[in-house]
Amino acid sequence: MSRWRKAFTWRRASVVLLVFVCVVLTVVGAAGIVLRLEYAGEPAADARTSGRDAVWLGHAWVDGRKTDDDVAALATLLRGTGIKDLFVHTGPLAHDGSLPAELSPRAEWFVDAAHRMLPGARVQSWLGDLAAPEFDGLQVDRPEVRTRIAASAQQALKLGFDGIHLDIEPVRSGSRGFLALLDQVHAVTADRKVVLSVSAPQIDPLPGLHAVGIAVADHGKWWAQAYFADVARRVDQVALMSYDTSMPMVSLYGGYVAQQTELALQVTPTAVDLLMGLPAFWADDLGHHGSAETVAGAIRGVRMGLGRTAPGRQAFGVALYVDFAATQQDWASYRRDWCGLES
Repeated sequence: MSRWRKAFTWRRASVVLLVFVCVVLTVVGAAGIVLRLEYAGEPAADARTSGRDAVWLGHAWVDGRKTDDDVAALATLLRGTGIKDLFVHTGPLAHDGSLPAELSPRAEWFVDAAHRMLPGARVQSWLGDLAAPEFDGLQVDRPEVRTRIAASAQQALKLGFDGIHLDIEPVRSGSRGFLALLDQVHAVTADRKVVLSVSAPQIDPLPGLHAVGIAVADHGKWWAQAYFADVARRVDQVALMSYDTSMPMVSLYGGYVAQQTELALQVTPTAVDLLMGLPAFWADDLGHHGSAETVAGAIRGVRMGLGRTAPGRQAFGVALYVDFAATQQDWASYRRDWCGLES
């Protein structure tokens, strides 16, 4: 009897495992088909830049490593493209929300030089840090931390920046503290008549996936679409980080970006700039396959999603991450495929 029960238990477990594997494979296969369909077809001819693109710039621009010649070269690189916003890394914030002034001694010089050599560009202070509870970092649920972050934003704006770009990761979907922080910092930027911008993670490709990620891996990878909307309503610009997706092929990655573009467009207010992040860097690991996550693949996905969901929308663009890792091919793809320029 005992042996029979063991055999039955093993057989039942095997059947359950087989069913689970079949379900997973079915879901994965169906998802693959959906993403390939998202990527299929020809992008709309007018799904191009509207002159509201951005690029993330590394810390070297404000710590003394760059010169006037470097800014002139940057101006040459960007001239004629759709890039309007420069997110220059001015932090990181300390874990208590304060901003050490010694981190960016050349910030005022860079803002002045960029304004002089790139007329019309907005130079935003890119501030951020890792977030609790996943890391030993910013605790945005604490009012005193939010107050210090708002004071850090004021501190950065006194250097001449045209806005604040917050990049706090990973904020978990549903965080009320983060929404309160955005309200507080937006009051600061609105008072000075400059923009508040924010980096955002990807939106649940399947409803409730963010909760699964937290339960299984204790990682806030995605936001619910409704929470993305809550964030977008509190800022002037939101940049969705549509990279590090684990997609193994360009067609799947591009289809995923198309889907993310559609999900974000559905809930971003028309007066708010929505930017889709482009992977202008190389990595090859479980979270990011460099051969799949390309600037060209992302742009094609963005164009497919934009053409289907919000053709003609002006408050829309792309953002390249990041200047110090971008290759000539990355820039050529951006200029040709998004701006319609000769590379």
